Amino acid sequence: MLPTRFHPFRPRLLDTLKGYDRPALLADVGAGITVGVVALPLAMAFAIASGVKPEQGLFTAIIAGLLISALGGSHVQIGGPAGAFIVIVYGIVERYGLANLLISTAMAGVLLFLMGLFKLGALVRYVPVTIVIGFTNGIAVLIGLSQVKDFFGLTTPKLPGDFFALLAVLAQHAHTVNPWAVALAAGSLALVVLWPKSYAMPVGAVGLGPKTRRLAAHVPGTIVALVGATLAVTLLHLPVETIGTRFGGIPQALPALALPDFSWATAKQLVIPTVTIALLGAIESLLCARVADNMTEFKRHDPNQELMAQGVANLVSPLFGGIPATGTIARTVTNVRAGARSPIAGIVHALTILGVVLLAAPLAMNVPLAALAGILTFVAWNMGEWREFARLKHFSIPYRTILVGTFGLTVIFDLTVAVEVGLVLACAFFIYRMGTLFRVQALPRGGLPEGVQVFELFGSLFFGAVGKIEQLPAQLEAGTRAVVLDMHRLISMDTSGLDALEQLHRTLQRQGQALVLANVNEQPLSLIRRSGFEQRLGADQIVPTVAAAFDDQPPSA
Repeated sequence: MLPTRFHPFRPRLLDTLKGYDRPALLADVGAGITVGVVALPLAMAFAIASGVKPEQGLFTAIIAGLLISALGGSHVQIGGPAGAFIVIVYGIVERYGLANLLISTAMAGVLLFLMGLFKLGALVRYVPVTIVIGFTNGIAVLIGLSQVKDFFGLTTPKLPGDFFALLAVLAQHAHTVNPWAVALAAGSLALVVLWPKSYAMPVGAVGLGPKTRRLAAHVPGTIVALVGATLAVTLLHLPVETIGTRFGGIPQALPALALPDFSWATAKQLVIPTVTIALLGAIESLLCARVADNMTEFKRHDPNQELMAQGVANLVSPLFGGIPATGTIARTVTNVRAGARSPIAGIVHALTILGVVLLAAPLAMNVPLAALAGILTFVAWNMGEWREFARLKHFSIPYRTILVGTFGLTVIFDLTVAVEVGLVLACAFFIYRMGTLFRVQALPRGGLPEGVQVFELFGSLFFGAVGKIEQLPAQLEAGTRAVVLDMHRLISMDTSGLDALEQLHRTLQRQGQALVLANVNEQPLSLIRRSGFEQRLGADQIVPTVAAAFDDQPPSA
């Protein structure tokens, strides 16, 4: 049996199967098929935008999607390739190669599993929302920018991962616009945007028109756009690039298990990509699970079990050529709105995509890349929280700095740099804010013995606030014999704060003045005693109330 410091491995599926009945199965099958149809074009689009083959996105949706649902800690979360990974995967493939991407993904899977095993799921929630919004919007911009080539049908060399180099290449080849590609991309985008959504349809639709719209709304707009564009290319022989012309089609079978070439020398070079994949996967999956929790009445997700499932999925998926996977908000929301009741829906979603690959892979030959670019443009727009930029004026300068800084660094550099700098800024602003909340306030002299000054401490005495204690001797009046610190409003103290008190005590001793601590709360008092400061100060110099300092005799130095 594992020690209690480890989180038990118990998938949510085991709990949901208790009392599972036929209506629940029918609801899950319907939801799973719906999500599978939605996920099909997205899986291919995400893979192509990431710089890999479309079938790698499909294999990821099948294998990782099935494992995340079967082993995860959520009732309804859907896993698979995600838009947030596009920029990361593209950069890794460009810099390290496809083989090293698979190794990084597998190592990230191990890291994710260990994070869940050691109960670190809750730590992801401590990433400030400003950083999450900043890098999410930054990734959305980069996704949109990466689709410019296929949206406009530009003839360019392989696009670089660097932001400014990418802009330069697109600008240099702007004259190669293909009007047919633009028409297909714009038409696909318009269809996805304007196509009726099932969750927005009135429940009691009356009349032929509303009933027809409601029926049509059950067919995802992405599928309508994809099928329509493919038919147009097939029937009209439009001169645009397709999956067949660029990739040679999609295999009509799952790939064989293949272990990537692994060596410690290579693994050492992949630390940053591995940590980036694991960090982004953890944040995205747990944010997605929280969104699902707020939309349903099911038991809240288990973050540690979810991370372990993500770990297994990302470890196994690369063995079949898959790319990084995580929880996906759009597909999870679709799953919830389609009536899913358990992880069975996610399993059905994966099996649906598998069925399409086995039966209809050759039909993907004529899927135009411009149509996928139009769909991904819509995904990028929906992914960003653009209203947050308009709301910045209502928030503090630290909030604006972190959000805009993370956004800019994500776009110009990469996600790892953005999150690192964002966390440093968040910590620095937090320390500054907490330091400003700590106060040392002199109490009125009325009723105090001659030569005694009382100061009240407020807040938390930590390394960012010790300067206010260090300044205290300079504030003493002439003839002061003793200084009393009233600490009943001091909620906590760290070792730097303790050191500041000891320095204050030594300074006052040299000046022939005494230091008395009154109303000391439990945490500061415990630290004072454990450190031995109580003995150095004198036990009689720590009193329960300010008045007690003067009961018998004036404090002595």
